[in-house]
Amino acid sequence: MDKASILAQLIVSISVISVWVFRYDNIVLEFKQYGISNLLRNIVGASKISLATILIFGIWYAEVLVISSLLMAFLMICAQFYHIKVKNPLLKYVPSFVLLVLSLFIAAVNYGLV
Repeated sequence: MDKASILAQLIVSISVISVWVFRYDNIVLEFKQYGISNLLRNIVGASKISLATILIFGIWYAEVLVISSLLMAFLMICAQFYHIKVKNPLLKYVPSFVLLVLSLFIAAVNYGLV
């Protein structure tokens, strides 16, 4: 299970960092659609990038994984809420839902539930 958790950590981390760094223009448009301020958008972005970085560090320091993956899962639940709020098409829900499931999987593995 450790290898699966590491793979999940890498998928979540790389996905989050690539979206928030290389596709930032899409993030700006989405957050405008959601009616969220620029300040909160930047706080969410900094939080997600920080948590993604911690998930990578978690490959070597497993004690940080449960809290960082649960916080990432919380942010993905928030993303799901806003997709529902603005009635986005189902396809828009998929990336944050997959990252939510992977984040919960990481927490479960490292908490000893799986």
